[in-house]
Amino acid sequence: MTIFGKETMKAPTLSLIAAAFILAAPVFAADTDTPKPEPKKDAILEDARGAIAQKDWTRAQSLLKQGLNRNAGNADYHNLYAYSLRKSGNPDMNLVFKHYNEALRLDASHRGAHEYIGEAYLMVGNLPKAKEHLAALDRLCLLPCAEYRDLKKAVADFETRRSAAAPQ
Repeated sequence: MTIFGKETMKAPTLSLIAAAFILAAPVFAADTDTPKPEPKKDAILEDARGAIAQKDWTRAQSLLKQGLNRNAGNADYHNLYAYSLRKSGNPDMNLVFKHYNEALRLDASHRGAHEYIGEAYLMVGNLPKAKEHLAALDRLCLLPCAEYRDLKKAVADFETRRSAAAPQ
């Protein structure tokens, strides 16, 4: 094709060249970006998770209380504090529910809190509330997630035990 007496490229060729530049732009841009710093690790959460892994509920509770005293707006602190209370010997379920509910107030999409509060409801025999949190996880997890699978299994086990204990 000739424009103003000069030979030019045909439109499809020009489109291919333009597309190549557009696709390559992120590669060139990525080379000039400064590295992003790693997110700062939360020592309290790391230590509390370590204590939880060792089933040291008293230590986990102590660490998480410290965290809550410093930052009462941290949903993870509330969630894991309630979890460590629930897993310890004879939990104060009012306190357990208080902290799970606070975690969910702070972060309504906190999958761990939905799973754990559902399990707590099963501990007190409230299957409908457990199923509410299972439904919430079903909405939150685009694909089946571990929290959904775990609570679903806990609900199914609860229903099996309940039907086995029911008079025939």
